[in-house]
Amino acid sequence: MNKQNNKKGKVVIVSGPSGVGKSTICKEVVKRLDKAYLSVSVTTRPKAESEVNGQDYLFLSTEEFSRWVEKGLLLEHAEVFGHLYGTPKDKVEEALQSGKTTILEIDVQGAKQVKTIHPDAVMIFILPPTQKELANRMSNRGREDTAKVEERLDGAGTEIAAAWQYYEYMIINDNLEQAVSEMTQIIKHNPGDKEC
Repeated sequence: MNKQNNKKGKVVIVSGPSGVGKSTICKEVVKRLDKAYLSVSVTTRPKAESEVNGQDYLFLSTEEFSRWVEKGLLLEHAEVFGHLYGTPKDKVEEALQSGKTTILEIDVQGAKQVKTIHPDAVMIFILPPTQKELANRMSNRGREDTAKVEERLDGAGTEIAAAWQYYEYMIINDNLEQAVSEMTQIIKHNPGDKEC
């Protein structure tokens, strides 16, 4: 096959408990890579005041989300803490075909689904420095009430246990600059580009 521009991009899956800083890290990493795309997930959860529709998430009603699933428009989807989340398939495929490193910030359930479709995906899990620090970060976000924060903290333990089983790389987000640097290096030094 003709070798000019036949390299397909690589999939990078980033997961971690709520409040660990995944979004911040991913956005910073994209700025440091030459050809990178950060996938924007769809969700049925309510939009926080600080969020921008189509930039942070694409906010859908439950009915709209169901239609996306029925039409096969999602690469993966899962229910997390009572809300539905998914990754638009077309944007991911488009980015991969153009040779971009495609970062998916998704939960462990979705990560397992994507790994079956893209077995060469690089799996990175972001850990909090401590459980107490994670609780502080969640509370400071002001997006959930105390009961929701407790529910998410309980879920964090399960996610972290699953991470040790499924993820190749673990990054502790104790220092933002260091975490961004570690993730950037993992992506740069991971052979993911395959010839089409």
